[in-house]
Amino acid sequence: MRFKPEALRLYLVTDQALCANHGLVETVEAALSGGVTMVQLRDKVAGTGELVGLARALKAALAGTGVPLIINDAVEAALIAGADGVHVGQGDASVKAARDRLGPDAIVGLSCETEAHIAAVDIDLTDYLGIGTVFATATKDDHNPPIGLDGLARLCARSPLPTVAIGGLKARHTQDVLNAGADGLAVVSAICGQPDPKKAAEAFPSPRTDGEPA
Repeated sequence: MRFKPEALRLYLVTDQALCANHGLVETVEAALSGGVTMVQLRDKVAGTGELVGLARALKAALAGTGVPLIINDAVEAALIAGADGVHVGQGDASVKAARDRLGPDAIVGLSCETEAHIAAVDIDLTDYLGIGTVFATATKDDHNPPIGLDGLARLCARSPLPTVAIGGLKARHTQDVLNAGADGLAVVSAICGQPDPKKAAEAFPSPRTDGEPA
C-alpha cells in the first residue's frame, strides 16, 4: 500500500488490555466506523505467532477500507501476516533492516524524541515520523520526559517527513497538535478502553480549513 500522509490524521495504536472489554478486533472495527485513518497493532509481550494471528484478524477487518495496518516493531510478523508496514522505535529494529525485509512498498515509521533523532533520519527509507511523547501517558512506561506542544512544534518544524504526534493525546488536543505542525494524532487510551470506541473516535474533529474559526 502506498503511504499517504493523510492516513496519519487519526492513528489508533492498540492495547490488548484496554481493548479487553470489547475485544481487539471489535474495538478497531468500531473506531474505524468513527473515523480512524490508520491502525497500529502494538503488543510488546505477544510472540510472533500470536502477533501474526492478531494482524490477520485486523487485516480482514480493514479489508476494503484503505486504512493501513502497521505492526509495532515486529518485522517478521508484519511480513508473514501481510501487514502494510511497521513502526520502529529508536531501540528497535533499524529502519534499514525493516525496509530490506519488507521491500519498497511497505510503510515504515520511526519514533523520534529529539532533534538528534530527526537529524539522523534516512528520508529515502522512512515514510513518516512519530513525534513525542507529547504528554505523560500510562500506556507506555518507558518514555522520556514529555516534550509538550512547544517541543512538538520544534521537532515538527525540523522534520523532513510527515509527522504524527503521540503521547497522552485526547480529542481536545487535536487543533493544538495540528497547529504545531503535525499531520495527525496517534492515540491509545482515548479510544481503546472507552465505553463506545466509535463515539470516542468521532470526538476527534477533522482538521480546520483555512479561514475557519478555531
